[in-house]
Amino acid sequence: MIRMKPHHFVDIITDFGEGSLSFEPHPYGHANYTVSKEILANPDVMLEMELGADDICKPCRHNINGLCDNIIDISFRPTAPLSEREYNLLLDQRWCNRLNIKQGDRLTAKEFCALLNNLTGDIMDIYIETPAEMTREREKYLKKGIKKFVKL
Repeated sequence: MIRMKPHHFVDIITDFGEGSLSFEPHPYGHANYTVSKEILANPDVMLEMELGADDICKPCRHNINGLCDNIIDISFRPTAPLSEREYNLLLDQRWCNRLNIKQGDRLTAKEFCALLNNLTGDIMDIYIETPAEMTREREKYLKKGIKKFVKL
């Protein structure tokens, strides 16, 4: 089982759709590359929704006792909170509302992708702090990623 923030799964599927999913370690030390690889290798892997530090966050150098101490880049989203932890929680709460999921819910990666396929709709109200053109790009690649993932 993988403990997963909703927005992390969305990011993985979006990067998969864009073709930019990296399977190389990140300088921060987070486990996006290993978790992404596991999800793509096994779409039936069980995910447990986590709104705090998940399995991607676990080894990150910014994960201090389960709390992210990273500051986000506000150059293109000036209305976002400075704390990455606060911003990510905001995104996760929006995704939970959209997909009708909550902390502790368990579903397979395939089931999560089916929810995204059925309920994503327009994501402008999820990424309010991000410029519209960036959100439209994200939405395009998310939808492309969903189509690719359901074929695995």
